[in-house]
Amino acid sequence: MTDSTIPTAQLGANGPTVGVQGLGCMGMSFAYGPTDAEASRATLERALELGITLYDTADAYGQGENEKFLSPFFKAHRDEVVIATKFALAIPPDDPTRRIIRNDPPYIRQAVEASLKRLDVDAIDLYYMHRRDVNVPIEESVGTMAELVREGKVKHLGLSEVTATELRAAQDIHPIAAVQSEWSLFSRDIEAQVVPAARELGVALVPYSPLGRGFLTGSFTNADKDLTADDFRRQQPRFTGDNAAANAALLEPVRTVAEAHGVSLGQIALAWVQQQTTVHDLPVIPIPGTRKPGRVEENAAATGIELTKEELELLEPIAGQVAGDRYADMRFSSAGRE
Repeated sequence: MTDSTIPTAQLGANGPTVGVQGLGCMGMSFAYGPTDAEASRATLERALELGITLYDTADAYGQGENEKFLSPFFKAHRDEVVIATKFALAIPPDDPTRRIIRNDPPYIRQAVEASLKRLDVDAIDLYYMHRRDVNVPIEESVGTMAELVREGKVKHLGLSEVTATELRAAQDIHPIAAVQSEWSLFSRDIEAQVVPAARELGVALVPYSPLGRGFLTGSFTNADKDLTADDFRRQQPRFTGDNAAANAALLEPVRTVAEAHGVSLGQIALAWVQQQTTVHDLPVIPIPGTRKPGRVEENAAATGIELTKEELELLEPIAGQVAGDRYADMRFSSAGRE
């Protein structure tokens, strides 16, 4: 593709302006099997050349290793990039299936200092609460996050996997720039309540896993058979066993639309997510993850694909037919609490 940069959009009413597609960096250090540091660094640079300026990480990704890995790139391009990281989720190294969630104020302060040190920056551009601990009032958690803004350690606030009610409560405490949640042709539960609330409040949506963790690209059809033993996707119900076989069949309409445009399955899946900004009248900045420069070029090119009304209608039924939840334990997702 050419080096023409992608369009831009604003995160929230007062948030930063970023490319309409960001880059999820988790897989460069964590979750998706063996990594290639050199290819990942080349991917970061290529993304920036294409106008991708929002880079997403978290302290949970590789026990902080992802933040450390990204730090040299961020330092080299500090004025060009928007750094998004998260707190609240810990994954014990001895049991990657477990999740520990903390939203208490002392932990938030501990977490932000650790992230600032690993990233080696003076301030985090967009700081997300990664998951919600329902035992801590959201007013306490967001109140502490707001203090970090006033102290200059954080510039803008975000929330991940929150309900519409939680979003409204948070917005009453401090402006929220972005809500991050899974949103794709396979995962559309946030459209019922979260998306309307975000539109009403002037909050941007940042969809993670817009490619269905790679399943929507056709790159694998069964996690147990196709992926390495350390791949996180082997823990997700929709990618294994009978569910995987049923869900692979749902890609046929995506394939039909892709052939009509002469593009890949993944590009149609991304184009669908990008087009939700028009469908729902709010900023939508998906953050597909990749570790390959060629793939980031392909993903960025999807911002220029416009699906017809008929194509959108053809793709509409897919999510309702997906077999299996997106997590084995849905309590920590917004859908599990709505």
